[in-house]
Amino acid sequence: MATILIIDDEKAIRKTLTEILSFEGYKIEEAADGEEGLKKFKEKAFDAVLCDIKMPKIDGIDFLQKAVEINADVPIIMISGHGNIETAVEAVKKGAYDFIQKPPDLNRLLITIRNAMERNTLVNETKTLKRKAFKVQEMIGESEPIKKIKDTIEKVAPTEARVLITGENGVGKELVARWLHEKSNRAGNALVEVNCAAIPSELIESELFGHEKGSFTSAIKQRIGKFEQANGGTLFLDEIGDMSLSAQAKVLRALQEGKITRVGADKDITVDVRVVAATNKDLLKEVEAKHFRLDLYHRLSVIVIHVPSLNERRDDIPLLIETFLDDICDDYGVSRKMMSDEAMKLLQEYNWTGNIRELRNVVERLVILSGKSITKEDVRNYVLPK
Repeated sequence: MATILIIDDEKAIRKTLTEILSFEGYKIEEAADGEEGLKKFKEKAFDAVLCDIKMPKIDGIDFLQKAVEINADVPIIMISGHGNIETAVEAVKKGAYDFIQKPPDLNRLLITIRNAMERNTLVNETKTLKRKAFKVQEMIGESEPIKKIKDTIEKVAPTEARVLITGENGVGKELVARWLHEKSNRAGNALVEVNCAAIPSELIESELFGHEKGSFTSAIKQRIGKFEQANGGTLFLDEIGDMSLSAQAKVLRALQEGKITRVGADKDITVDVRVVAATNKDLLKEVEAKHFRLDLYHRLSVIVIHVPSLNERRDDIPLLIETFLDDICDDYGVSRKMMSDEAMKLLQEYNWTGNIRELRNVVERLVILSGKSITKEDVRNYVLPK
C-alpha cells in the first residue's frame, strides 16, 4: 500500500484529503506545518507528498527545497489557494512534480497522484536496471594483475590514446574496454561494440563504414556504419585479429585521417572516434604470417593492456564466486546459497580453460543443482571431470 504525506496547516483540508485518499486505498500521514512535515519526511519513506505553500514555521517552497535535497525521487505535489502562474512555475522549477490550486478538483488530484506513483515505479525500476548493468560491468578482483589494470585504466582513460587489450577468450577484455569508456571524457556519448570475428569478411567493411543504397546486391537502403554511430564516443573492435586485410587498410586510414568512406560512395565523412581494440591472438605473429598490418598494429597499440587468465589470478576466485552467487541467486529469486571452504578450495584449484565466463557458468550450475548450501560433493558431482 502506497503511503502519502499530507502537509497543510488547515485541519479541515487535511481531514478531507485524508478521507478521499484513504477511500482510494492509500495510507495517509498528516503534518500540521512544514517543520513537522520535514521531520516526518526525514524519518519515514513516503511514496508521494501533498504540500500546501502558505504555512507557518516552514512554508511549502522551503519544505520542497529541503525535501528534494533529502530524496529527489519522491514526487511532491504542491497545493495552494493563493497560487498563480508565477508560484506554480517556481514550484516546478524547484522540483515539484505538479501544482494544484485549492479547492482541488478531485479527478485531477487522483490522476496526478496516480501518475506520480507510476513515475516513481519507473524511476525505481530504472535504478534497479542500472545497478544490474553496473554489476555486469564491475571489474572484480584484488590480485596484483587486476590492481595494475585498474591503475592503468585510471591513467589512460581520460586521454585520447588508443588501447589494445590482449588476453584469452573469456578473461573480460570487454569489461576493460567498458571501463576505459566510462572513465573517459567521452562517457556521455556512445560506446559502440563490433565483434570482428562474428561478421563475415565480405560484410565487415559495410558494418564498419556503412554503405550507400545499391552499392551491392543486397544493399536495398543506405546504412550508417559503426564508425559514424560512434562519432564523439568510443568504438570497441573486439577480436580485431580476425579482420580482413582490406578492412584493416580502411581502419588505418580512419585512424590516420579521421575520415571514412561508405561502401559505394565517393564522399569522405569526418569522424571523431576513439578506438579501443581487443584480441586473443598474438598480433605480431599474425604480422609475420602476413595476416595483420604492422602499421595498423602500431596505430592501435599506443597502450597495451594484457588481461591475465583466471589460472594466473587464482587469488581472485573466491571473490568472483561470492559475487556470482549474489547475482545469480538474486536473478533466480532464491535464498543466497553459501559455499563450503572445501568446495571453494576445489574450485580455486580447478583448471579454468574458459576463464571467468566458464567460472560464472559453473557457479550458476551449482546454484541450480545443489541444495541449501554448495558442498565439495556438489563440486565433484557437477564440475570436476569424471
